[in-house]
Amino acid sequence: MEDGPGNVLSGGRGLRTRPDAVSWDAARVLAHAAARPGAAVSRPLDAVDGCVLGTPLVSPGAVPPVDRAAMDGYAVRGAGPWRVNGHVTAGAADPGTLADGQATGIVTGAAVPSGTTSVVRSEDAVVNGDRLEGPAEDGRHIRRAGEECQPGEQLLPAGVVVDPAVLGLAAAVGLNRLTVIPQPTVAALVTGDELVHRGPSGPGRVRDAIGPMLPGLITRAGAQLVTHAGAQQVTRAGAQQVADARLIAGGSVGQELRTGARPPSVLHLPDSLDALTRALSETEADLILVSGSSAAGPADHLRPALVSLGAEFVVDGVACRPGHPQALARLADGRLVLGLPGNPFAALVAFLTLGVAAITRVRGLRLPELTHIAVPGGVPCHPTSTRLVPVRLTAHGAVPIGHGGSAMLRGPAAADALAVVAPGPAEAIAARLLPLKPGIT
Repeated sequence: MEDGPGNVLSGGRGLRTRPDAVSWDAARVLAHAAARPGAAVSRPLDAVDGCVLGTPLVSPGAVPPVDRAAMDGYAVRGAGPWRVNGHVTAGAADPGTLADGQATGIVTGAAVPSGTTSVVRSEDAVVNGDRLEGPAEDGRHIRRAGEECQPGEQLLPAGVVVDPAVLGLAAAVGLNRLTVIPQPTVAALVTGDELVHRGPSGPGRVRDAIGPMLPGLITRAGAQLVTHAGAQQVTRAGAQQVADARLIAGGSVGQELRTGARPPSVLHLPDSLDALTRALSETEADLILVSGSSAAGPADHLRPALVSLGAEFVVDGVACRPGHPQALARLADGRLVLGLPGNPFAALVAFLTLGVAAITRVRGLRLPELTHIAVPGGVPCHPTSTRLVPVRLTAHGAVPIGHGGSAMLRGPAAADALAVVAPGPAEAIAARLLPLKPGIT
C-alpha cells in the first residue's frame, strides 16, 4: 500500500499495464466528467441546507409587500410639529391613514399608515404630551413596497449552493420549498488487517489515520456520509470474516449491533477479495471510497474486485506525488468507486483530487479553477509528476512547511492549503492552490 510508482492502468473494462499515468489536471477533469449530476427535486426549506439550487430562485411576490417602517419611532405626515395619535403594532393588518400634521407611534417592520411621508426615529423624537418634534426628511426610514424585489423577479440563478442566507431569503419571499440538486451520498470503506483503531502503532500494527479523516472530508466537500446499517451482512463471508471485521470506533460488527449503537460511518474490512467485492456490490451510495487497496500488492484487492463487478476504470494512476496509486471506476449502475492509497497524506491528496471533483459534478457544480500564488523561496519540481506541497499563506506568498511525505499528516494538518507544483526540471517560484477544506463554493 505504499505510494510507489504504480503501473497498472485500465483501458475500459479489464486491465492493461502501462508505465505512465494520467496527469494530475487531466485526472480532475476526468473525475468531474465521469460523475452524473443529480436530478433536481423539490424539498422543504429545512431539508436543503448544503444542496444546490436546481432552478432559479424567483420571488412569488413583492418584498416588502407594503411600505414598512425601517426604525422604531413615529410615522408622520408632512412637516412638523405633529400631533401624536395612537400606535401601530408590528402585526397590525390595517395601520389606518394619517392626515397632514399627524403622527402615530410605530415599530420596525410594521406597515406604515397611508399618507406617511417619513418615520422619525425614537432617539430623534422630542415628545411633549401629544406634541412631537424631530427631523423628518421625506421618505426617511421607510422601506417601500417592492424595494427588495418585485413579483416574478429572479433573485438567484440555478447552481447556487444553499446556505443559511439563501434559506432566509427563500423564507422572506414566502417560499416553503426549493427545487434543489440533493447532496451526493458517499460511503467509506477502510481495508487493512494491520490497522488498529485505538492507541499507538506498534510492530506489525498501524494506527488507522485515514478512517478518522474521511467523515469530515466528505461533509466538507458538500456530500452526505452514508452509515453502514447493513454492516453485519455486508462483511459476512463466514464466521471468521465477521470476527475480523472491525469498526473504526473499535469492536466487532456484532458488538455494535447488539449494543444498539449507531451504525458505523466508516466500515473496516479485512484484506479479503470476497469481503471487498461484497461490500462494493451492496453499498448504496453515489461514491464509494475504498482506502488501502489501490496499489498492486498481494493485499490490494480493489482492482480485481472492480473487474469482477464489470466496472469501467476512468482513472487508474495519477502522475502526482504523493497519491500516485489512486483510481476511479464506474460500476454498471453508475455508482463511482474511488481507490485511496493506504498512506494518509496520499489518501488525502487522492480525495482532494478525484473525490472532490466527482462530488462537485454530482452536486451540479463546475470544477473550480485554482488560484495562482507566488512561492518566494521556490519549491523543487518533480521531473514528471505534479507535487502537492503543504504551505502556509503569507503576505508575500506560499511558504512550504515540510513534513509532506506520503505517510505524514503533520504538514497538511498545519497547512493553509496545498501548493500544486507542476512538473519541471528545477524549482517553481509560483504554484496553484488546492484548498484543504473542499466544497466552499
